[in-house]
Amino acid sequence: MSATPAPQPPSAASGPAAAARLVGAVLGLAALVVLMLGAFALPGVHGGPHEVPIGLTGPRAATEPLQERLDGDEWDVTLYEDAGALADAVEDREITGGLALAADGIDVYTATAGAPLAAGALTAMADSAAARQQAAATVHDLAPFPEDDPRGSGFAAAGLPLIFGGILPAAVLSRVFPGRANVRLRLAGAVLFSLVAGAAATAVLQYATGSLAGDYWVSALGLGLGVAALSVAFVGLEALLGLGGPATGAAVMMLLGNPLSGLATGPHWLPPGWAALGQLLPPGAAGSLLRANAFFDGTGAAEPSLVLVAWVVFGLVLGFAAHLRRPAAARPPARR
Repeated sequence: MSATPAPQPPSAASGPAAAARLVGAVLGLAALVVLMLGAFALPGVHGGPHEVPIGLTGPRAATEPLQERLDGDEWDVTLYEDAGALADAVEDREITGGLALAADGIDVYTATAGAPLAAGALTAMADSAAARQQAAATVHDLAPFPEDDPRGSGFAAAGLPLIFGGILPAAVLSRVFPGRANVRLRLAGAVLFSLVAGAAATAVLQYATGSLAGDYWVSALGLGLGVAALSVAFVGLEALLGLGGPATGAAVMMLLGNPLSGLATGPHWLPPGWAALGQLLPPGAAGSLLRANAFFDGTGAAEPSLVLVAWVVFGLVLGFAAHLRRPAAARPPARR
């Protein structure tokens, strides 16, 4: 009786098809590295004022020449009748700051919490101009960061935790409630998680680190919406495409959404195309909504809110599409 030959291990992939897959994988990974480098490096290298809206007021003989000199690719200058109108425009977020010129000095109106780098550049510009006049520059910060975190370090650091907070529900809920039959349960879990995470994260930022001002519950709901924009979208991607969906989404958010969010600089400090893209992604929109609620009494909250709601709806649509794609045998029988 002849011995049965032992099964041989599958041979290593070879031939033109394997070579093509190898080349495709290498090129894809290289493209990912280039994308990551560009997303992190280019905004920093080319960062700076890009049509930052500022205001001027004072005698026309002084403001008009200064407007002509500043107005261009870096600054977008608007003239105001008086310092009160200029200050109102800063508080209404029509401009990031402005200068009130007078014979005895310059008053600088800034909103550091809205555009920290623009506020610093505007203050330096006023100091230089005042020095030439042998006068003084007085700074009025109309929307500062809280005293406990005057540089806004806690606010600027919120980007990556926000992204990871969106990834967690897709990773955990897909294991706890697997299968397309539980898609709706996972979506509901993502929404509930987002509300709890938004309240907890806001409590840390407002009470532990002192990085936020304003109404706690308004900020918490806004941050919860930001987490939901990510978590619901990731759960929907996982339900429809499997684990590759949220993995791809997480890569996009970390490689593009985080560096382009403008949390540390304000969006006007990024190149125009990068800035616009960043504000259409959940990290940038969530940061803008939190900035509006925490430091400007909700002024400017409408646009980022709509962006985040659109991402939540996108995730819900993906999730319900996956639920409807279940095989007929897997669906519960219809009641008669």
